[in-house]
Amino acid sequence: MKGSKSWYKLTSLLLSIVILTAGCAQSGKESGSAPKPVAKVENLPAGIADKEGIKLMAIRKIGGDDHTAQFLAGAKQEGEAMGFKVDTFSANNDSAKFHDAIAQAADNGYDGILLSHGDDPATVEDVKKLSEKGIPVVAFDSVPELADIKGVTLTSQDDEALAKFALDKMIKEQGAEANIVYLWVDGFPPMVRRNKVYQETLKNNPGIKEVERFGVASADTSVDTQNAVAAMLTKHPKGEIDAIYASWDAFAIGAARALIEAGRTEIEIYGIDVSNSDLEIMQKTDSPWVATAAVDPKMIGAVNVRLLAKKIAGEKTPATHNLEATLIDRASLEKSSEAVNMVNLSNIIPGWGASDDFEEDWMKALKQANGK
Repeated sequence: MKGSKSWYKLTSLLLSIVILTAGCAQSGKESGSAPKPVAKVENLPAGIADKEGIKLMAIRKIGGDDHTAQFLAGAKQEGEAMGFKVDTFSANNDSAKFHDAIAQAADNGYDGILLSHGDDPATVEDVKKLSEKGIPVVAFDSVPELADIKGVTLTSQDDEALAKFALDKMIKEQGAEANIVYLWVDGFPPMVRRNKVYQETLKNNPGIKEVERFGVASADTSVDTQNAVAAMLTKHPKGEIDAIYASWDAFAIGAARALIEAGRTEIEIYGIDVSNSDLEIMQKTDSPWVATAAVDPKMIGAVNVRLLAKKIAGEKTPATHNLEATLIDRASLEKSSEAVNMVNLSNIIPGWGASDDFEEDWMKALKQANGK
């Protein structure tokens, strides 16, 4: 029986190691593998050429949604196309995990770090520490104070344009005396910017009546929103609500599910952001989600990585950069002879997903050298 006990202990030890290793891999933390050497191409900046390999880390606070997955995929794809190693991590709205990931990345030899949705003063302190260590940082949809830190670039979607596109479409279709529900949550920089446009829109259209306002960012925002909208509908019979303005697609997804389930698709949704799951809902027969304003999340990730690469190369980068927004409506999607997704959306929206922002010739050469 001693042999059996020894075997049991060994098996338990091995299982623990497997679980620990799997946990690290799922969290996106450095696995220990070294980046491959950077390809030798013409006019490669010394800041890149002098390194044995380039290793980047993308850390996003929010998660659990398709937009996050595509943002991280875009960052990883762009970096790997240039021959860099790119690790990714989503904290799924857990602030402690987000800041812990930044702290660990600071000590793991990364050449550059991409942050997303750092929304608190602790993010500023994190980035200051990274800057002091000489680690370049690009931050997306994060607190504005980051733009004041030397060498940091703060990027965002053009939130003012996103909000205006969606709200203008809503007013055009619903009229200037519509009864609306506003799905929004405070505390996130992009939400603050979108809310400013919303308040201006109400001021300029005094006939619009806000019937309800609520929202919460959680580990499962869409489900929580669906439940909240379903409860709200019991208080407002048909005719009392014309439209829902959803300032985030996670809100719009939950709202659409609730409206469809309740048979209340007379209420139409005007949202912000887009993903494959969003497009699928918008294309359902009699879908209440009629329009959304967006920037391609994969392209956002890619542009942010280019900025990070330029910083590593020692090239000049701006303190801030906005990514151009586009309006997508269901009427345009219905013109397609095939189901529309994030890949073929460019067939409906010219120029969708394409941007040469900050793409230098040496980056193109690296991609070519890597067969991308």
